[in-house]
Amino acid sequence: MSLSDRERLEIDRANGSELPPVVFVHGLWMLASSWQPWRSLFEQNGYATLAPGWPDDPETVAEARERPRLFAGKGIRQVADHTAELIRALRRQPVLVGHSFGGLVVQQLAGRGLAAASVPIGSAPFRGVLPLPLSALRSSFPVLGNPANRRQAVMLSREQFRYAFANAVSADEAERLYETFAVPGSGRPLFQAATANLDPSTEAAVDTLGTRRGPMLLISGDKDRIAPHAIAAASYRRQRRNLATTEFQQIADRGHSLVLDSGWEVVAEAALAFVKRHP
Repeated sequence: MSLSDRERLEIDRANGSELPPVVFVHGLWMLASSWQPWRSLFEQNGYATLAPGWPDDPETVAEARERPRLFAGKGIRQVADHTAELIRALRRQPVLVGHSFGGLVVQQLAGRGLAAASVPIGSAPFRGVLPLPLSALRSSFPVLGNPANRRQAVMLSREQFRYAFANAVSADEAERLYETFAVPGSGRPLFQAATANLDPSTEAAVDTLGTRRGPMLLISGDKDRIAPHAIAAASYRRQRRNLATTEFQQIADRGHSLVLDSGWEVVAEAALAFVKRHP
């Protein structure tokens, strides 16, 4: 697995800056570019930031929509290993921030001892997280409703995106978010997460007891339909068994788009405050 030219350039910049690095990991139906406002905020506060893509991700939303097959078949382990390759090229151990399936990947990498601290946001569930709320099933149905989607890329419709991601914002903002950020997503991670508690060898597993995990803050939006409170709370209960600091913060009136929408700064400031407390 090889890193892209952009990712290698970001590694060189971070290593040359001598600033503490922060790595942002996106989830399904997004690209690395969705983190740009967060990167600007963290850089203004003295961090070097990197935003790796998933393997073979295109760089722009337009290209992603034109070439959906680039996303097909990508699984959780591929994404985690790709991100780990970038992390190991850094001279300093980074803070990891991830959203949705990126939040699951961040928890996996923290469990491998690759994070100075970590902030999973609206994280997808992992093996051992048992709640399966109806809203999460409905949000995933555009993919899970067709077994063939395991090997395909799926683009959410505007209505599906509104329900799953943008339910806590206005219709106008939901439309803007869809046009600005939404891209096809691999179906495979959703199938992996859905069967995680039935498959002992699942790729959707997290070592929550790793002695090198580091401090962790789990953030959830209280109106999140993809990763609702029941999933976030169950993830926190498993993570808090770790000897390292584990905190949980629920953000009021926020859905799954909480890292993208007009209230993103509230979430980013919460993450930044935690990172500053755990240098």
